[in-house]
Amino acid sequence: MPLPSFISMYQQLIAAPSISAIEDSLCMSNKNVIELLARWCETLGFTCEIIELEGGKGRFNLLAKRGKGDGGLMLAGHTDTVPFDDSRWNHNPFKLTELDNKLYGLGSIDMKGFFAFVLQAISELDEKQQTQPILILATADEETTMAGAQQICKHPNLKPARCIIGEPTDMTPVFMHKGHMSTAIRVVGRSGHSSDPERGLNAIEVMHKVITKLMFLKEQLKHKYSINHFEIPYPTLNLGNIHGGDNANRICGCCEMHIDMRPLPGLSVQELQALVLDATKEINQQYPNAVSVIDLHEPIPAFSGSTDSALVKMAEKIAGQKAVAVNYCTEAPFIQQLGCETIVMGPGSINQAHQPDEFLAMEKIKPSQQIITNIIKANCFSKKQLLTAYNNTK
Repeated sequence: MPLPSFISMYQQLIAAPSISAIEDSLCMSNKNVIELLARWCETLGFTCEIIELEGGKGRFNLLAKRGKGDGGLMLAGHTDTVPFDDSRWNHNPFKLTELDNKLYGLGSIDMKGFFAFVLQAISELDEKQQTQPILILATADEETTMAGAQQICKHPNLKPARCIIGEPTDMTPVFMHKGHMSTAIRVVGRSGHSSDPERGLNAIEVMHKVITKLMFLKEQLKHKYSINHFEIPYPTLNLGNIHGGDNANRICGCCEMHIDMRPLPGLSVQELQALVLDATKEINQQYPNAVSVIDLHEPIPAFSGSTDSALVKMAEKIAGQKAVAVNYCTEAPFIQQLGCETIVMGPGSINQAHQPDEFLAMEKIKPSQQIITNIIKANCFSKKQLLTAYNNTK
């Protein structure tokens, strides 16, 4: 069975819903996407391994390989998407829509569409001239827990030399990014009638003290840690949402706030967790056990590569762009644990990720496809094709 056309692959990937979310009612299995990719990979001569995530719930990773031995290039991406707000979309999120030289659809750039680019590139290369293994990794739950990447990095027989994670970077190589922590601060007070405040403990008032401490920590982070590679060179702390109480004439018994933190390389998740706990320590001494700090998901560490690595230099030459650091996070710190040189680099702009009417600009398709093809050539094909890849750079 021949491989479908590029647009047909895109259409089928978008038409297979694979939402992951913290809220279970919104979650979907990614099995249909994984089975599509496995079928197409097998058409191109890959051996496929479909691995259900620990804990099940219909989440799967796909590891496809063509070629023998260790080393080679792994092209990695996630198969899940964020949820969507139907009222804010002008197009069907699950139907690839071409309009005004754009391809609209949920996952068009973040990031199911990347697999169509990769498979199209591989289909146009002569398998007989392949000299190094090509691996395709498709993971589950990147948008929530990154459980797929965390599980695959423990795979006993996975040893690529290099890996490209195809998140939307407009084909700019990314060698470093911040981590991500989502944390709940929960204050449990004592409810009571508002006419006698001393008979209760107002959780909102205690949370006010917590916020004061966190704002001080925010400034400390800003002045203590800095890496100039980043557009925002310091760790960030954002107060994301807050809810407490139920009625004006009742002492608030519970208040909860969710915060987002982005650690830099060199600032470990454990160190940042300790700083948050230290910020609440004095308040917990004043109001014993009133304040709890809870991770909303497993924290994602920062990722740090080197601008001197062979993969970065190759990607810079082929893409014609210098490698950069970015403020968002990816699966890179987990993939890196496999011992491979790792970068983030893929088609589409991060500005469209997680947005209503997510789209891929069609004028970017041909140049992005050429870069991806040339990188695969340079890593996995004969010296003759490697030379052609470099000569085709602009």
